[in-house]
Amino acid sequence: MKQIREAWKTAVAAGIADILREKGLDAGMATSSAIVSETPPKPDMGDIGFPMFAWSKPLRMGPPQIALLLADKLAAADTPAGTPKAIGPYLNVFLDRVSTSAEVMASVAGEGYGKSSSLAGTRIMIEFSSPNTNKPLHLGHLRNDVLGESTSRILKENGAEVLKINLVNDRGVHICKSMLSYMAYGGGRTPEDEGKKPDHFVGDYYVKFNDLKKADPQAEEKAQEMLVKWEASDPEVMDLWKRMNEWAVGGIRKTYERTGISFDKYYFESQIYLTGKEEVLKGLENGAFFKAEDGSVRIDLSPLGLEEKVLLRKDGTSIYMTQDIGLAIHRHHDWPFDRLVYVVANEQQYHFKVLFHILERLGYEWARNLFHLSYGMVNLPEGRMKTREGTVVDADALLESLKEIALEEIQAKGREEAMGDAAEIAEKIALGAVHYYLAQATPSKDMVFNPKDSLSFNGDTGPYIQYMGARISSLLRKRDKGEGKAPGGTVRPELLAGDAEWELVRRVAQYPEVVEQAGSEYNPALVAAHMYDLASAFSRYYHDNPILNCEDADTAASRLALVAAVRTVLVNGLGLLCIPFLEAM
Repeated sequence: MKQIREAWKTAVAAGIADILREKGLDAGMATSSAIVSETPPKPDMGDIGFPMFAWSKPLRMGPPQIALLLADKLAAADTPAGTPKAIGPYLNVFLDRVSTSAEVMASVAGEGYGKSSSLAGTRIMIEFSSPNTNKPLHLGHLRNDVLGESTSRILKENGAEVLKINLVNDRGVHICKSMLSYMAYGGGRTPEDEGKKPDHFVGDYYVKFNDLKKADPQAEEKAQEMLVKWEASDPEVMDLWKRMNEWAVGGIRKTYERTGISFDKYYFESQIYLTGKEEVLKGLENGAFFKAEDGSVRIDLSPLGLEEKVLLRKDGTSIYMTQDIGLAIHRHHDWPFDRLVYVVANEQQYHFKVLFHILERLGYEWARNLFHLSYGMVNLPEGRMKTREGTVVDADALLESLKEIALEEIQAKGREEAMGDAAEIAEKIALGAVHYYLAQATPSKDMVFNPKDSLSFNGDTGPYIQYMGARISSLLRKRDKGEGKAPGGTVRPELLAGDAEWELVRRVAQYPEVVEQAGSEYNPALVAAHMYDLASAFSRYYHDNPILNCEDADTAASRLALVAAVRTVLVNGLGLLCIPFLEAM
């Protein structure tokens, strides 16, 4: 569809140029890049729409008049296959369905449908997840993970070279609290001794720190003292820290493996927390920063409409911002990127706005290509998740609960034998439920996660889309076994020109453009929406039209080829969203 759209943009630009020329105006304004195209909301309004509003002022004509004039010109010109019509302020194109269907079906039959070269030659580093090693992953982490992983896959699909990185927060007073609690209550036990997943084992001791505070009023001060000892590399403290961090990171990696999340490189805060100080001192020397009266080093943020920001305290110690300055520079030295994307909640918008400005002030040209993929909070129907109130949803427990519900549904329908390993299918349904629910929301918006809704087999959910994919797979298996009339038929594009078939052809054709747009906007929700729209369109088609057993063999073969194309898009699109495609449900 993109090639067809681009061809029509060129034709429209040529038509506008002719009109400008006739009016004695500069025809050079009408370039293909200046032409805006849209997809009309309804098929009966055409397949590609070109709004004429931008040309109203230079031509001193109303957009509907321009559309009428342009339609007449294009009707008499040599244009791509299709019919241009003026519909209000739009010049809408009704594509030739037969030739377009043939082109789309041929494209889907090739490998890697949906891939583009729009980001070819671009190196993009993307940081996401960034867990703390004092507790297991929770629902908020799952949103971060699916955004980061999906965005990475979409960027790769558009030709970019992508490096996925994870900054593990493995130091600080919160880590020391877990350690103190373990020293008080652990008795030398291990996760294996208690039969617990190791990150949950560590997290339990972080929670028990509240008990320790009640028993020992000095517990908070002792945690701070332990951090000082850690920074001084006290052998006993370091030994316990390494052991507990290995437990925590090992458990977190198991959750990544379960959810299909992976990284190319890990950074650990304990190894880089002192970086950046030297860079700040260089900035002080060249005038990018200044020394305040109290001896601290600061930056003037008035160009951003903000107050001064301390970068080094008066005692010379660094802050979190200082660390991120050094880390960004270190990363670019490690792997010279064209872009660096940080997947971090919107609570850190100020931090990244200032960080990017500081790096530009330090003279790094690549700092202009840093991007904060800011996402909203995940709330529960009863309100915001809060660790201290025990309302945080544990990631592993959530997946296990959804898996059990899915398995019960499979068993209730007597589908275990047909599915083979019912437990494995239930696991994939659970992943589909969570990942789709988290991916379908626009990243910048807060969202409410309702576990029951996410697992529904009806409506805008992952399991619904998985079920439609399984239904198509069943049809194709029957065809391959020789059932129905399709094996004796021939695929004919003219049989895909009806309104019902055309809706599916259009949505299949739009998929590569959706993937490209999702990559340019860092927005997996666009792919998720397209998956649901396509699955819904197939469901309507399946309900209203015989496919496997229609009376005419050529019609059966053509319809099965079309739904096979739908399946290809579902397989590829769900893969971008970290959702397993199911052959049977």
